[in-house]
Amino acid sequence: MRMRTVMLGVLAWAMSVQAADAKPGASLSGKRLVIIDDDVIGLNGVPLLLLQSPDVEVLGITTTSGSVWRDTATAYALRTLEIIGRTDVPVVPGATFPLINSAEATKRWEGQYGRLIFKGPWTDYWPGDTIQDHPGSSDPTKVADLPIGNPVTKPSTEIAAAFLLRMVKAHPGEITLFATGPMTNIAIAQSMDPSFAANVKEILYMGGSLAPHQALQGASAEQFAREFVNSPRREFNIRWDPEAAKIFAHAPWRKISMIPVDPSTGTQWTRAFLDGLKPAGTALTDALQNGPQPGFPMWDEIVAMAWLNPEIVTKDETLWIDFETSQTAAYGDTLSWGEAYRPHLGEQAQRVILSVDRAKMEAAMTALYRRPVGASTNGGKISTRAKARR
Repeated sequence: MRMRTVMLGVLAWAMSVQAADAKPGASLSGKRLVIIDDDVIGLNGVPLLLLQSPDVEVLGITTTSGSVWRDTATAYALRTLEIIGRTDVPVVPGATFPLINSAEATKRWEGQYGRLIFKGPWTDYWPGDTIQDHPGSSDPTKVADLPIGNPVTKPSTEIAAAFLLRMVKAHPGEITLFATGPMTNIAIAQSMDPSFAANVKEILYMGGSLAPHQALQGASAEQFAREFVNSPRREFNIRWDPEAAKIFAHAPWRKISMIPVDPSTGTQWTRAFLDGLKPAGTALTDALQNGPQPGFPMWDEIVAMAWLNPEIVTKDETLWIDFETSQTAAYGDTLSWGEAYRPHLGEQAQRVILSVDRAKMEAAMTALYRRPVGASTNGGKISTRAKARR
């Protein structure tokens, strides 16, 4: 009897330790666990939509260079969390530079094969009719004042790849990973631990390009579609770090969903959509009025909404995907095959989303943006649990 009592006590203790270790993994709360890896810029994208979703727990945001340098992306992520009262979510800085690609190598490539449209912080040229005012920066540590205000909270001292490995190891098969920037952090995590990808429940990413074409009318739609007329397989997230993208594409993920550029040409931020958010009168809907630029496609938003509201997807296909890493004119281009034609060199089957219902997507986005901000948090104060993870 005494032995049974002792064993029951040990079992209860083990279960309590397991429950404590499980946090922040809200399998206990019934919410779906996610991590967002992103080159955050502005007040839009995947983080807002997932943070506003009542059945989702965001375990953290890992940042990487891409559209902007990592430190600027980190500042945007922190400020976004402050605006919506979610400073309990850790922001974990990751890679500043690609694995191999560099500004110098990019200039050399352009000298041989022609200018790139967009180079993130390496941007030094805009052709003719400028698509956007986005000058590059040679100093990755310099963070200019943000249009949405500068953050007062601080990022985690952990490294993004280490955070990704730690969370996935704590919650194997439970975490959905959203990758909406270059793949550098993910490639580093996979290289450090080959079991990483296999223990992620699902990965969805914005990247790659197949055959996008202009789907909407207007000058902005024409400008963005023009980028792909002569280079339909090139897309910025992949072109920034092609080697990382290849490591990602060859990893043994359980499930991969690719959102290439193709469906984004059928979406667009508009003044009417942003005005429709005003009646909610929250800190988020007020801030969004000066957030996304009308005329721009809803790139990363498709990634979030295709997962949150699968009914918005009107066309998808299973393809085997890889990315070109030879230093040729095709460097960074997307490679794709049907099953009968793939080379069997480690490429993985991916669900590729090719088109979405814009009206359904915008309606679902509106409902999320209008929700009270910080509804599932402590009102913006940093929780004890979050502090322990920083």
